[in-house]
Amino acid sequence: MDRKRVIRALMYARKAMAVDVPEQFSGIVEVDETYLGGQWKNKRKHIRDKGTKRGKGTTKQPVFGIYARQGIVWAELVDNTGSGTLLPLIRKQVSEGSTVCSDTWKGYTGIATEGYVHRLVKHSEGEFSDGKGTHINGLEGFWGYLKRKLAAKGGIRRERLGLYLAEYVWRFNHRTLSHKLKTERLLKLLQEVS
Repeated sequence: MDRKRVIRALMYARKAMAVDVPEQFSGIVEVDETYLGGQWKNKRKHIRDKGTKRGKGTTKQPVFGIYARQGIVWAELVDNTGSGTLLPLIRKQVSEGSTVCSDTWKGYTGIATEGYVHRLVKHSEGEFSDGKGTHINGLEGFWGYLKRKLAAKGGIRRERLGLYLAEYVWRFNHRTLSHKLKTERLLKLLQEVS
């Protein structure tokens, strides 16, 4: 089988995985944002020579994620991490009355006024958990998993990043299934999509 056919088949599988998204979350959820785009030291010299910015103004792709404490994650590429982008995604994916744990990023300002219980973790003060269940460690763990998997690919075109994100969200959400059950679920998804 030639390489192009294998790549095309993998793209179909990733598109099917992108359709298999979790239902709306409830209970205690964690929200966080991250940026994908490789380590600065691995960038080409002509890109490094331009300088860099962290956070707002970076050239990396922002990603927003929601993690339910039952071990299910939802993530999506976003244009920016402002409240105008993040709050509608939270309203769409998290049922009203749920407890939302986040860091102190200004994009989360206003969560409590949307009908949620909002708990904060102050990373800037060295706080990663308050000892009472307020933390975003589950989602931080997923970001680490995602970045390790993407780094192993050796670089991905930006226009395909959404499909790779969908693949690793799907793999993470179904990590407890046997290989056989994952294969059956994926084949069923491929039939539904085609």
